Amino acid sequence: MKSFVFALQHLTRLHLAEVAFDQRQLGRSGMYFPLVGLILGLMLVLTDRLAGLLFPPTAAAAAVVVGLVLLTGGIHLDGFMDTVDGVFSGRSRERMLEIMKDSRVGAFGALGVFCLLLFKFSLIAGLTGRTYQALIMMTVLGRWAMTYAIARFPYARNEGMGKLHSLHTGNFELAAASLTALVVVAATGGLGGMVIFCASLFFVHLICVYLNRVLGGLTGDTYGFLNEITEVFILALFIPLARYAPYIFSGIIPDR
Repeated sequence: MKSFVFALQHLTRLHLAEVAFDQRQLGRSGMYFPLVGLILGLMLVLTDRLAGLLFPPTAAAAAVVVGLVLLTGGIHLDGFMDTVDGVFSGRSRERMLEIMKDSRVGAFGALGVFCLLLFKFSLIAGLTGRTYQALIMMTVLGRWAMTYAIARFPYARNEGMGKLHSLHTGNFELAAASLTALVVVAATGGLGGMVIFCASLFFVHLICVYLNRVLGGLTGDTYGFLNEITEVFILALFIPLARYAPYIFSGIIPDR
């Protein structure tokens, strides 16, 4: 239970209870990341439904994007900006890590997050059906991606919150997170959910390999980057699949 509370508090602004700090339980909290993603996804579904009753689809899409930022406190967006600033700086590996640790946002980070949010908003606004499936799979698999990265790739720094996750997240935690994610996307999207899960695994692994090669390991910032870029990937893949092969989506959640 402690690990779940830590996962919820670390990834969102939602706080269920105050618990004593425990390095091992915090480090193992990655097993619950997809479950936290499910909670976020359901809240976004509710946001979309309520906003859709009052406003046009574009405004409802904006409400979903803003709602996700508010619910997470923008923690993953911060990691995304830091990673873009570092990786696209063209500097040495050591300098890239220094840039990523700097709390100031550079030009690459600002431009990158603008493009990311614009693309995410446009894709959500373009969901003409099965919106609920897309939002839930997006948030669940985005957070599963972080657990995969933590368990499968080395940590680039000797300290930091991400180091605790790296030390205590192994095969068991990854298996638990993967099973949770797989069950949710299968129940939500049927065969289509399974296809998206497999494609996400391939995509996430390639991104992790690239970041590991460039930085000599992953960091907390790259985990946030991975979550954000995976969410956009899910939406970008979902739309053509739902348009040209709608029969593969047979989940339990109805269309909008």
